[in-house]
Amino acid sequence: MLSIIVITKNEAAHIRQCLESVAWADEIIVLDSGSHDNTVDICREFTDKVYITDWPGFGIQKQRALDKATGDWVLSIDADEIVTPELREEILQAINLTSVNAFKIPRMAIFCGHPIKRGGSKYNYILRLFRRTKGHFTDLAVHESIVTEGSVSKLNNVLMHESHVDLEEALTKINKYSSLSAEILQQKGKDTTLSKALLKTLWVFFHSYFIQRLFLDGKYGFMYAIANAEESYYKQVKLMLLNDALEKSNSN
Repeated sequence: MLSIIVITKNEAAHIRQCLESVAWADEIIVLDSGSHDNTVDICREFTDKVYITDWPGFGIQKQRALDKATGDWVLSIDADEIVTPELREEILQAINLTSVNAFKIPRMAIFCGHPIKRGGSKYNYILRLFRRTKGHFTDLAVHESIVTEGSVSKLNNVLMHESHVDLEEALTKINKYSSLSAEILQQKGKDTTLSKALLKTLWVFFHSYFIQRLFLDGKYGFMYAIANAEESYYKQVKLMLLNDALEKSNSN
């Protein structure tokens, strides 16, 4: 038995195609944290296991969804991700024939309507499929991960990720994730300077565009590399400003 777990908030633009792509699963669990669009109504077309909760952060929320799952295997996907028919068949074969406890899946980004086919995004393997009793989520507010026991293997077919529908959504996500990441870094006692922020930004762009070969995807690969670098820049700058505000508060 396979359970799908998804967390949502105001995902009406994405969630239908996401759930359509996993409608074949034995169980779908959705945790919504207060959508004010019709996300919940769409989700209820696919499953009666839709729960409304508060928002404690990505890691804790996904663990809550996992705690409600009953399948032997769990596939954790985001509302802006799509399981292709090829990946579906590979998943079904894998969970029926394998002795391993988890699988990493290659994810391909769709940026402003264009799949990033030849650059590094295709080779971004993420652990998403695992035996329910052998895995759990870290409690990080953002950039959470799945921790599993035992052996981990890889699947071949890609999970499609509609990372940014348009530039407006890209800017919204950059702002959201950079703020959450900066807060986590401050809680860990991290510090930075404007010079360090600029150097890290240049490195993220260089790594994305040249090492991960996003240059092979033309102008959309360039734009995607810029988006990655922007998130890094604003994360570091926001951390610097948070620490400046904390230092000023402590000195008063």
